[in-house]
Amino acid sequence: MKKILIANRGEIACRVIRTARQMGIATVAVYSEADAAAKHVRMADEAVCVGPAPSNQSYLVMDNILTAIKQTGADAVHPGYGFLSENPVFRETLDAAGIAFIGPDANAMRAMGDKISSKILAKKAGVNTIPGSDEVIESAEQAVETARQIGYPVMIKASAGGGGKGMRIAYNDSEAAEGWQSATNEGVSYFGDGRVFIEKFIESPRHIEIQVLCDAHGNGVWLNERECSIQRRNQKVIEEAPSPFLDPQTRRAMGDQAVALAKAVGYQSAGTVEFVMGADKGFYFLEMNTRLQVEHPVTEMTTGLDLVEQMIRVARGEPLAFTQDAVPLNGWAIECRVYAEDPYRGFLPSVGRLSRYEPPAPSQNVRVDDGVYAGGEVSLFYDPMIAKLITWGEDRQSAIDAMGAALDNYLIDGPGHNMDFLNAVLKHPRFVAGNLTTGFLAEEYPEGFSGAPLTEASRNLFAMAAVIIEDSWEQQLYESDHVQAWVATVDGEETLLNFNRREGAHLFQFAEGHEVEVSAHYAPGMRLANFSVDGLTHTLRVDRLADGYRLTHGGRCVSVTARTPRLQELARLMPVKVPPDTSKLLMAPMPGLVLKVMAEPGKKVAAGDALCVLEAMKMENIMKAEKDAVVESVAVKPGDTVEADAVLVRFE
Repeated sequence: MKKILIANRGEIACRVIRTARQMGIATVAVYSEADAAAKHVRMADEAVCVGPAPSNQSYLVMDNILTAIKQTGADAVHPGYGFLSENPVFRETLDAAGIAFIGPDANAMRAMGDKISSKILAKKAGVNTIPGSDEVIESAEQAVETARQIGYPVMIKASAGGGGKGMRIAYNDSEAAEGWQSATNEGVSYFGDGRVFIEKFIESPRHIEIQVLCDAHGNGVWLNERECSIQRRNQKVIEEAPSPFLDPQTRRAMGDQAVALAKAVGYQSAGTVEFVMGADKGFYFLEMNTRLQVEHPVTEMTTGLDLVEQMIRVARGEPLAFTQDAVPLNGWAIECRVYAEDPYRGFLPSVGRLSRYEPPAPSQNVRVDDGVYAGGEVSLFYDPMIAKLITWGEDRQSAIDAMGAALDNYLIDGPGHNMDFLNAVLKHPRFVAGNLTTGFLAEEYPEGFSGAPLTEASRNLFAMAAVIIEDSWEQQLYESDHVQAWVATVDGEETLLNFNRREGAHLFQFAEGHEVEVSAHYAPGMRLANFSVDGLTHTLRVDRLADGYRLTHGGRCVSVTARTPRLQELARLMPVKVPPDTSKLLMAPMPGLVLKVMAEPGKKVAAGDALCVLEAMKMENIMKAEKDAVVESVAVKPGDTVEADAVLVRFE
């Protein structure tokens, strides 16, 4: 292989380019019109435009990719994940043209890409499978009937689905009918296949997957497991390797079954066999992904292997250079998916220009896989992932601590992001204890996310930081041993404290009588400030507001002010601005495409009734009534593109 075309975009395209460059292989990027200035385009040796922004007019159009191959003389294709990565027709077309495909053959894709047939094959290969239907569900009525036969709860899945798309959990008849329709729609939209099946949903499950690697010479190994139980809407959010739940015996049993399944279909390349595991450590086959997984870096960090390199070597026809006994398991790795979404507003997708983008510095313990840069765009047309942040430690707690510090040192301005949420999850006592299930987020954040809990220690940290920051703006000449009283207000709660500005370490005395020494690294205008308290360094993000500051640390974002007692007295007298009344409006929470409108003028609606469906960043979002009302007018129709806060429906 002399030149590889990467049939993908974003972080995975950049990641493949890095390995190809290390191996001395030239690279070709493909891009849509929306991605003309994307990072992967800048990194590659050559780049070819393959169509307009929508993926079904660019990245998913095989003829356009083939044209790019001919134009550049590429002799191999790496598909990344998503798009055409698991399309057997694409593989066969490349075979016919004499172009190497860095991945499995078409037969393996067909066998494992169809969740119905793969389940049957898994049974024959001796792999544990979940009870459920082996037939395609043709209608919402049949979905309800089948779900009743299996017994609620059930999981409704698009047969060709993956990555959380085309999957719905149903606990009753109405959810089964609605879930069948949504899974069917997403199957058609994202995979061109609307077939749906149903199986029993294992309650309190863990999502464990086994990385396999097989060559063309009959060799196959499993590269340990990944715990992927932290999910939202069936989309993985945090992954780790190894799992805190598995023992060596269960790990080997799962690994052996995964390799047996891969060999049963003649698999060649890197692939992943996914299992659902109950509290009794019983495990059942979910699916096999015949491609590189998003979360592959945690396997690389704990084995020392480059999976893209291994895929290229297998595609060249090389045998595996190691056996199962030589696969290491070194330390612990965690991956957080940094998404462009607002966790404080129900995780609504967010788009726009990255006015500031400063990831933490890479090191032996910190890795950042991204496909963006400062000044670049997060597009409405594609997956909302900004980056993957991966940390490594000698043990699990070390990896968690490294991740928390890395998130605190990550600066993103422009689109909303989920880093506060990720940091809060990492610090949750249940996560720290390793007590994970796929229901973790729904169970621990049933009312949504509002930030990590504000403890006495964190409140005091924010209060002291506010005083030091405010003092640094006000104080032009350094005065040693100058004691001044301050009132710090953290999220509306006042704290009285005395501040003694000293060289080296500042001394704080709280009203309760206890004293704290703090050394600070901050100067006016800095966005990241470091404060050392009792030997521990805390990094806080600082955003200056019209009145005070917004400080972010450890998954908590707070509004703070620091004033002298007299100024605080005066501030209490200031009137509070009343926000406008929007109770009679249904507004778009994010930019999107209107797929369906159910509201009609003059029609009565009850709280919870669906009013319209918006598509944003490849996901359907159902807009529902918050209270009983009568529709006055409807401002949109199917096919309309709307901006955030656009009025969709007005109520009487």
